[in-house]
Amino acid sequence: MNARQPAPACAEPLAERRLRALVEQGLPLVPRPWQALAEQCGLSEAQVMACVRRWQAEGLVKRLGLVVRHRALGITANAMVVWDVPDAEVAELGRRLAAEPVVTLCYRRPRRLPDWPYNLFCMIHGTRRERVLAALDEIVERQALQAIPHRVLFSLKAYRQHGGRYTAEERP
Repeated sequence: MNARQPAPACAEPLAERRLRALVEQGLPLVPRPWQALAEQCGLSEAQVMACVRRWQAEGLVKRLGLVVRHRALGITANAMVVWDVPDAEVAELGRRLAAEPVVTLCYRRPRRLPDWPYNLFCMIHGTRRERVLAALDEIVERQALQAIPHRVLFSLKAYRQHGGRYTAEERP
């Protein structure tokens, strides 16, 4: 898009809803994905890009990414490590764990006492359980987490994996 030309307007509400629903399904794997989406919505490629830029500016879209079907790649040792971290320390430890290269996801959740004392969760993926456990041992050592209670929960079966769905048609 030429910087001297004004950005085109986004779309009418109905076309924008259609575009949002299509983006949630994933970008088409074609040389010009925005053009392909535009054709499906009755918009121009420039209008589609204007919508996405506006969504980013408004904070509706933080980033566009992809969903890797890691099991198909042989990455089948998937561990959720749950930690019982003092509440005053959970934000700082969460940042440290999230910075670890082998941690693919890290987030805080409320405890469900008395049965579930864990409030910090992180995922480590690998091809073999032994490697995942060795990577966790290295994190525990490097981060001095020996005193923090935790459990390792390996997944047994993957039921579904896709990006978020937010349009009304997709919500239960």
